[in-house]
This record gives sequence, structure tokens and C-alpha cells, in this order.
Amino acid sequence: MNYKITILLTSIITLVSSITINATGGKQTEKTSPKGFTATTADDTPYLKKVDEADRACAEGKWREAEQALTDALRLEPGNPGNILLLSNLGIIRYNMGLDSLAIETLNDAHEMAPASVTILSNRSRILLANGHEEEAYLDLDLILQLDSMEITSRFNHCLLALRRHDFRTAKSDFEFMTRHFPEELETDIAGATVLSGTGDYTGAIPYYTKILKERKDPEYYSGRAYCYLLTDRLQEASDDLNTALSLSPDDGELYLYRSALNKMRYRPKDSEADALKAIELGVDKNRVEQLLGKMK
Repeated sequence: MNYKITILLTSIITLVSSITINATGGKQTEKTSPKGFTATTADDTPYLKKVDEADRACAEGKWREAEQALTDALRLEPGNPGNILLLSNLGIIRYNMGLDSLAIETLNDAHEMAPASVTILSNRSRILLANGHEEEAYLDLDLILQLDSMEITSRFNHCLLALRRHDFRTAKSDFEFMTRHFPEELETDIAGATVLSGTGDYTGAIPYYTKILKERKDPEYYSGRAYCYLLTDRLQEASDDLNTALSLSPDDGELYLYRSALNKMRYRPKDSEADALKAIELGVDKNRVEQLLGKMK
């Protein structure tokens, strides 16, 4: 789950402006440019000008400049209530700079200031996940769902982590919640495909993979559906999906593993052996290869 988290501070600026006005009683004039960024005026405080600088730097992917601008803003008004939001975004900016530990530390500080902020917890859980800290991320996701049960991204991540922890009851409960409340969302389909295939309901998982593939033609979803087809003896459909996936990702060892299993089921031992060796060459663990092939007739 290693990925960059991108942010825009425009809505943050609007909210920070409101907080600052309420806190100081001063008048601020705010304008929005055609690109949606908040323009500063002569009446804006140095604090808000620094926040605006950060906004513009984020829009251009200039993370170091954005970090400096937010750090300056925090120093200018250390008691401003809007600093909670700035710290949350500063954590994401530092993560995008590759400063993972500092990013988590920044979000820890923000969480101490606002322990019930779903935004801060969501940002921290994503960075924790990206760094492999699944237990800590799971605790954050638990807390988010206590605060806001309808937060779908957190529900989705909670579901997948529960499945990885072999907490099948929780994973299924999360998936069923998503089905009731978010039946048309892609996250619900991905959760369905993952939970059902992960708990052995391969027939039930196939329609969810099919729905996903109407929107996302990614090799991993063709691969997932092919695996379900294999384990339900739908060999031609499995072959079609594997061919499509291999055309998209020809160096994916998992696909050769599945094709090896398919060839074994089609009584093509030489082809099966060649694909098994290719899968191992591409990094698939030899024990996994032997385990899967041992399941196939």
C-alpha cells in the first residue's frame, strides 16, 4: 500500500479564515480565483498569507515550499485554533516528501490537540498503512468508525485489514455494512470480491470482480477473477482472464502461477511446469507454487 497522498489546502484555508475571524474579531476579505485557490488581499494577516502560499505550493507539488509555509504559519500564530488543520496537512506534506517518521509524529501532535478529528485519524491511518504499521492503523480505523460509521474509505480499509488478521466475522460485517449503505460504490465491490474469495466463496466473488472490471481494467482484478474461475472449474473463462491480464502485465509471476495451475487442470504437464518455473523466476515463492498446484486435479 505504498502510495503518495496528494492534498489541496483550499478548503482548509476557507475554514482557517473562518476560525481566525471568529477568534480575533477582525475583518478578512476572501476571493476565489478561477482555479479554485484562495487569493490573499491587503487585509489578510501574515498567517493567512502563509497558508495561501502553502495552498499554491501544494497545487504545484512543491512539497518543501509548502512545508516551509505551513511551519512559518504555525510559528506566527501558535495559539490559532486552525493550527490543528494545518498540522494534519503538514503531516501529509511531510509524507509526500519521504519524511515518514516525521509525518507520523506531526499527525500524533495533531491528534493530541483534536482526538476526535476523523480527518487527522484518517490521514494517520493511511500513512501507517503505507509504512506497514498495520496494527496501529487498525486501531485508528476502529476509532474512526466509532466516531463516524459512514466513513467509507476507513470502513473499506478496516474490512481488508480484518481479513488479513483472519478476523473473518469483522471483515464480513464491514462488507455487509458497505452493501447496505454503499451498494453502488467501487470500494464495496472490491471488498465483496476480496472477502468472499478470501473466505472460500469463489462463486459469490465472481460477480463482484465482474462489476469491478466494468470500471477498472486492472490486471489484478482479471487475476482475481481467473483464480475464482479456476477453483470453480470454469477453465475457459479462467484462460480468457489470464490472457488479458498477461497482455497488461507480462512480468507478473502470480499470473504464471495461475496459468500453471490451469495447464495442470487441462492435463498439460510440460506447459504447467514451464509456467511454474517462470512464476518462481519472477519472484513467487516456491512453496506457494507447490501448494497451489497440489490443490489442482
